Amino acid sequence: MGEIVNRVAKSSLITIDLEDFYPTGTRTLLDIKDWLYDGLILKEKEFRNTLLKFDWHQFKNHHVALHCSSEAIVPAWAFMLIQTHLHGIAKTVIVGTLETLETVLYTSIIVDLDLSFCKNKPVIVKGCSNKPVPQNAYLLIIEKLQSVAKSIMYGEACSSVPLYKNK
Repeated sequence: MGEIVNRVAKSSLITIDLEDFYPTGTRTLLDIKDWLYDGLILKEKEFRNTLLKFDWHQFKNHHVALHCSSEAIVPAWAFMLIQTHLHGIAKTVIVGTLETLETVLYTSIIVDLDLSFCKNKPVIVKGCSNKPVPQNAYLLIIEKLQSVAKSIMYGEACSSVPLYKNK
């Protein structure tokens, strides 16, 4: 019987786990429906008064996704006005869903990510995560890796799916 050799550990394979880059901070979905007349109509004066009286400090260091759950047509300036109140309080403010928020957070991280350590090496992007890594983050990392990696796979070293090979 020969010695058991861990070929994965000895290979030049690099594993990237997007969960490692998960941005910290509380995520908050802020529904503005209750700030509209009958949940449907934005009356500027009343809306502005509501925003002035609202306790914005409850969102200190939060990542906030603004949305309206009713069928109301909300003008862009309304969300912009909310941003003026959250400025300097929330870490991030976007209009959309929590998934959109996660995509925005990951986009800013991946854009700034230095992947030079992957130059001409086989890379595997780990698939399973316990944190909410958005699908778009996987697309962003693959796009960025294609310019440097020798090959890209998805999954685990023991059962990966090949995605790209530099020719």
